[in-house]
Amino acid sequence: MAIDKGQFSDVTAVARALQPSYPVYCVRPDVLAATAKRFMSQFPGTVLYAVKCNPHPLVLNALYKGGIRHFDTASLTEIAQVSDAFDDAHTYFMHPVKARAVIRTAWKVYGVRHFVIDHEHELDKVIEEAGSQGNIVIVRVNTPPADDALYHLAAKFGASPDYAAELMQQAAARGCSVGLAFHVGSQCRSPEAYFSALQLLGEVIRKSGIEPVCVDVGGGFPAAYGDRPVPVLDAYMDAIRRGLKALKLSPTVEIFSEPGRALVAHGCSLLTQVQLRKDDRLYINDGIYGSLSEMATVAIRLPARLIRLDGPVSDTMGQFALNGPTCDSLDVLPGTFTLPEDVREGDWIEIDQVGAYSNALATRFNGFHPETFVQVFDAPPALVAAA
Repeated sequence: MAIDKGQFSDVTAVARALQPSYPVYCVRPDVLAATAKRFMSQFPGTVLYAVKCNPHPLVLNALYKGGIRHFDTASLTEIAQVSDAFDDAHTYFMHPVKARAVIRTAWKVYGVRHFVIDHEHELDKVIEEAGSQGNIVIVRVNTPPADDALYHLAAKFGASPDYAAELMQQAAARGCSVGLAFHVGSQCRSPEAYFSALQLLGEVIRKSGIEPVCVDVGGGFPAAYGDRPVPVLDAYMDAIRRGLKALKLSPTVEIFSEPGRALVAHGCSLLTQVQLRKDDRLYINDGIYGSLSEMATVAIRLPARLIRLDGPVSDTMGQFALNGPTCDSLDVLPGTFTLPEDVREGDWIEIDQVGAYSNALATRFNGFHPETFVQVFDAPPALVAAA
């Protein structure tokens, strides 16, 4: 169970007050709300937050405060969490493969009306469990892998353009309203990938002879990690607007997006503690089985800074490997971190930009499980450094 330790002015105040020997998630609600407002002001349609990215209540509450009312959900648990938290929230079942009982409960209990599919048997399940009247079946189209995405999402889900057109026709013939969706891949650094994907959707629309009631451009909008600069958000929105204009859709067609990482990456940092130093190797209390698994699976480099309460730190910097707390020798973060050369046991390290896929992926391996959350109101270190 997550533990809420309250609110603090900044992360140093957290270290001073709690003296934590356990990892602490430092959520910045003002940053999250402002990021949500900015994205919503620029996207030409309805923004669905991808709950899988970070489902913590503090995060959801901050995004809600920023104006988010629509949520991309992938399970009954996510649907229930959002629906129970916000009376005016709208949830969309965007997982292409769903259990029959879950479809039925999502529709009957929580009023879900949008269901993604990429196969005719999934269409059968949706219609048999939820009916066709009033429901929108969204066909996910398999788009080519985008250049310069951290990892692609086309291998597991998505129908070919020809098959997608057939699915649209089948769904419409059985009384469903029909939409289209795609996903260009996580942390996509190519705005033109969205334009190309929308062009592909145009082919599907022409082959099917059916205008969709909604078009979902998916997620993949990147966060600006320090070693991996990304184009400005305006470039993505421009590519999407050009792609939508070329489709010549009716004004009544709804346009969706599913940002996750782009909304929350900067909104949370992780306060860890050094428990042992061996030369240039530091042993900390969180790692790849906890909050930092993405560092081991994709090429993300996270900024870090040292916090010491009982004296000054060296101005000379060194490179240090960070080792996680488990007994597994694989629990070592890739690369090195730049920290003061006199870092020692008892110091704290704030690792920034962990708002996406951190606590959502944390395990309980070896009995280690990060579960403490606080709210802070200082500027994220990465944004301060970039200013």
